[in-house]
Amino acid sequence: MNDPTEKLRREEVGKIDSEIQSDDKDTERIRLEKEHGQVWDTDELREEFTVQGFMAPFVVVVRKSDGQKGTLTFQHLPRFYFDFEAV
Repeated sequence: MNDPTEKLRREEVGKIDSEIQSDDKDTERIRLEKEHGQVWDTDELREEFTVQGFMAPFVVVVRKSDGQKGTLTFQHLPRFYFDFEAV
C-alpha cells in the first residue's frame, strides 16, 4: 500500500523526537505546555476524547464534552498529546 503522507509523517516524528529534552514526565510536560498549551497524557486523553485512529505522529479524536472532531499530535516517550486542532 502506498501512503503518500508517510515521508512527511516520518520527518515530523523525527522532529518531535529531536525536541524531547527529558525522560522525566514532569519536566517534559512543562516544556510541552510552554510550547503548545494544553497537554494530555494517555489517561487524560481517554477521559477527554474518544480516539478514532492513529497515524503517527497524529491521532484523530472526538472531544467527549461537545462532540468536536479534531486531531492531536503526540510524542512517544514520554507519551504526551498536544496541539488539538478542530476539523
